Parts: sequence; C-alpha cells; structure tokens
Amino acid sequence: MSKILIIEDTETIREELKTFLNTYGFDTKAPTNFEHIIQETLNEAPDLILLDINLPIFDGYYICREIRKQSDVPIIVVTSRDNEMDELMSMNLGADDFVTKPYNTQILLARIETILRRVQGSSIRDTLVYNDLKLNLSNGSVTYQGEKAELTKNEIKILSCLYKNKGKIVSRDDLMDFMWNADVFVDDNNLSVNVTRLRKKLEALGMEKNIETRRGLGYILP
Repeated sequence: MSKILIIEDTETIREELKTFLNTYGFDTKAPTNFEHIIQETLNEAPDLILLDINLPIFDGYYICREIRKQSDVPIIVVTSRDNEMDELMSMNLGADDFVTKPYNTQILLARIETILRRVQGSSIRDTLVYNDLKLNLSNGSVTYQGEKAELTKNEIKILSCLYKNKGKIVSRDDLMDFMWNADVFVDDNNLSVNVTRLRKKLEALGMEKNIETRRGLGYILP
C-alpha cells in the first residue's frame, strides 16, 4: 500500500483528499501542525507528497526545496495559484507535477498513479532517511550529521528493513528471513554479530541512540 502525505492547511480540502485517496486504497497521512513539517515529512518517508504552496510558517516552495536536499520522493504541487511562473518555479525546485485547484479528483488520481508506477516500477528509492540518519542504497553508505560510513551488504539489509518498519518492532525471525533464504539454516548468532557491528558504526558517526533491542521481541529504531 503506497503512503501519500498530504501537506494542506485547509481542513476541508485535507479531509476530502484523505477520504478520497483512502477509498482507492492509499495509506494517507495529513499533518495539521506545520512547525516541523520538513522533518516530519522525512520521518514519515511517504511514497508521494501532495503539497500546497500557501501554508503557514513555511510556504510550499521552501518545503519542496528542503525536502529535495534529502529525498527524491515524488512531489505533486496542488495549489490555487495558476500562473505559469508558479508552475515553473515549482518544477525548478524539484516538483514532479503541478495541479491547480479546483481539480478533477479522477485526473488527480490518474496523475498520482502514473508517477507511482514510474517510480516504484523502476527501482527502490535510492535514499532512506530517518531521524537525520540517511541510508544510501545505491552506494551502500550511511550518513549522520555530515559523517559518513560504508556498510556491508548484511548491514544495509538490516537497516533498510528497520527503516521500512520504522516505529515498529521487527522480530529476529523476520530479520533472519529478510536477510537470508528461509530454507537455508543460518546460525542465529550471525544476526547478533551483524547488528552489533552496525550499532558500532552508527555510534562512531555520533548517533548514540540507534538500534534498540526489545528483549524477547526483536529490534526497533527509536
């Protein structure tokens, strides 16, 4: 199920979009507090963002530019501004599409599905971000507050699995199945060794609180 983040300050539009997209099987998030909207967006790691321009605290242009510094997530600008300069500026800042209000919901849906097919069909996104920790899948590195470390294949798998389940405990069995073929016997100690090495690399970057163990349950990113 694709997750869509709706950054829209008008409650009626926000709720209508949520209801409409939920009907078509999307998981939607629609924050109502915009003070930390950029970090909240990165933490949510949505598959696509619907972004208004006229917002409190930061406008959509600023949000689009800041998100693009850390993420390639598709962004569709949905706005009442309808002149060519607004569209040009949005596209130059990294937006993938530009839709003006009032819009036809079916056409908006078609544009969302087209972009998601293109992005999800081509490859997994190269970069995952969570709490300032950036995992680059294309070059196998992790970056935290400007410091960078190289990861092994197993370390990348562990971290990417925890990213995709952020905020949730991932059991040791699920991690073992994710990392190795379930039909092949692998010593359970291999997982502990890899998690320990990964923790030390994250600590060396300055990330003191990283992967937590929940005794008897599994691992979680705090």
